[in-house]
Amino acid sequence: MSIDFCPVILAGGSGTRFWPRSRRARAKQVLALDGERSMLQQTVERLSPIAGPEQFWVITNELLSAEIEAQLPGIPSRQIVEEPVARNTAPACGLAAFLIEKTNPEAVIGVFPSDHVIGDEPRFLKAIERGIQLAASGDVMVVLGIEPTRAETGYGYIETGDDGPPDVTDRALHVRRFTEKPSRNRAEEFISAGNYYWNSGMFLWSARTLANAVREHLPETAPLLEEIAGAFGSDRFDEVFAELYPQCENISVDYAVLEPRSAKGEHLSRLYCLPAEFGWNDLGSWESLYEYQLDKRLRGDEEGNVAETDGLMAVEAADNYVYSPKKFVALVGVEDLVIVETDDALLIAHRKHSQDVGKIVKDLASLGRNDLI
Repeated sequence: MSIDFCPVILAGGSGTRFWPRSRRARAKQVLALDGERSMLQQTVERLSPIAGPEQFWVITNELLSAEIEAQLPGIPSRQIVEEPVARNTAPACGLAAFLIEKTNPEAVIGVFPSDHVIGDEPRFLKAIERGIQLAASGDVMVVLGIEPTRAETGYGYIETGDDGPPDVTDRALHVRRFTEKPSRNRAEEFISAGNYYWNSGMFLWSARTLANAVREHLPETAPLLEEIAGAFGSDRFDEVFAELYPQCENISVDYAVLEPRSAKGEHLSRLYCLPAEFGWNDLGSWESLYEYQLDKRLRGDEEGNVAETDGLMAVEAADNYVYSPKKFVALVGVEDLVIVETDDALLIAHRKHSQDVGKIVKDLASLGRNDLI
């Protein structure tokens, strides 16, 4: 039996973590941070061997939709859906489920962030194919878990229990609970325990399973999403979407659906983790981009400087990240810096504080400097 697979790409975002390169209308996912193609284009391309263009859906916002349509000309424009306001991942995923359930309730939906890096794409596709088979087996939810390599405090963790049903797929583990961004001590305990995985943010389930879960766990939001989906394709859609979507609960799909599922107990929840290792990185800051490019030996020198410039000279300077593609850059006696130049802004930060770049964006907004955000 063939299984219809519909990737849903979450491509909203306000463009804060990679400021000043990223802006509201040029968020991280539409930038080419890793190669010639944007993060979004790479996300779609790596899934293309198992899904045709007409099977993709992209959930984004009005500031990014035109750029996304230009970058993804093969995807039907009606399936690039503009949220009128941001409402986190549960309404976005739920809306996709109700839209797809209308015509193909048995289709398996894969939810994917639009801005992750995958090192080993063949292994990634094998993991997705295993997840599709499991998600198609019934009222099942699947999360891809990444085998942790360090006690990372910036990721969510999945605690796993017993093996899942061997007749469905190999290595599927029951999920016990989710933990968001633990302290350093707890993260080290998780690594030592051996049954914890990083939450990749990639989920698989049938359209019917997810739609029913939203009906169960978000009873006030579900009717709104169903009405929006019912208007899809009609002249009323934009009006209905703009009126009802802001009334939806602002909550992540993890908190809204997956955590209540796991609370039922691992043998009753039908919630599974598929452990995988395929070189995953969510590139969440300038620091993580620096580490990724250094590890891959992309534009790095012997002193650990990573640069995209018109030339770099480093004198007793080490472990810096520099983006200034139109200029020659000289570094003297500095280390551990992030230096990013655009036409209208210059960022200089310590690499260890690169997670705080979003604070600059907030301050600029409070000052009314919308031209810079």
